[in-house]
Amino acid sequence: MDIVCKECKSKFKITDEKVPKGQLFTIPCPKCKSKISIDTRQGVSSPFEEKPQPSAASEPVTKKTIIDEINSGSYDASEKPFDFLEEGAKTALLCELDSAVRSKVRSALRNMGYNVTEPASDRDALKQMRFHVFDVVVLNEVFGSENPDENNIMKYLERLSMTIRRKIFVVLVTSRFRTMDNMAAFNKSVNIVVNTKNIDETEKIIKSGLSDNAAFYRVFKDALVKTGKV
Repeated sequence: MDIVCKECKSKFKITDEKVPKGQLFTIPCPKCKSKISIDTRQGVSSPFEEKPQPSAASEPVTKKTIIDEINSGSYDASEKPFDFLEEGAKTALLCELDSAVRSKVRSALRNMGYNVTEPASDRDALKQMRFHVFDVVVLNEVFGSENPDENNIMKYLERLSMTIRRKIFVVLVTSRFRTMDNMAAFNKSVNIVVNTKNIDETEKIIKSGLSDNAAFYRVFKDALVKTGKV
């Protein structure tokens, strides 16, 4: 039996043959002479017996998501989406892998005066979003994920505080929902939906959505002022 002295922390062994079974007894510590209590009764262990520590391998390992990896990453200036922007410049993040669709949306955004950045993957997009709050995010729901309900950029947007999220106008490009389906937009926590069949009308659709969004928040901000919350 392995024994540990409570007072001096000395460790020593007692052969099993010399240990009384089913009893509570004391022995003197060979080093400091303090009394050590030992309990060999069934189902009760001595508080001074050395207990094995749980191994690190037995601890559950939590798998990190892409969002966790990006958020825990170190600063890297090369990941910034823009080198320089004039004050008040409008910015857009375009997350679309289909080159034809991306070209049409890019043209629409540039016609509206936006500085556009086009990440190659959801990982790149998340890195850029660490450094910059975009005015507009145009996101194909299967960008970086075959399952549209597991889209990492959507998950990232859902985690943002409402103060930041209100500043971002999110356009969801999809083949599942009809264009400007308000219920679908509400369920997906985006500002507006654009069906891929209507991608040629992207500029008109986004302008309409931005106009409605501005009108809504004008009323919202006025209400905050009237109630003294701003």
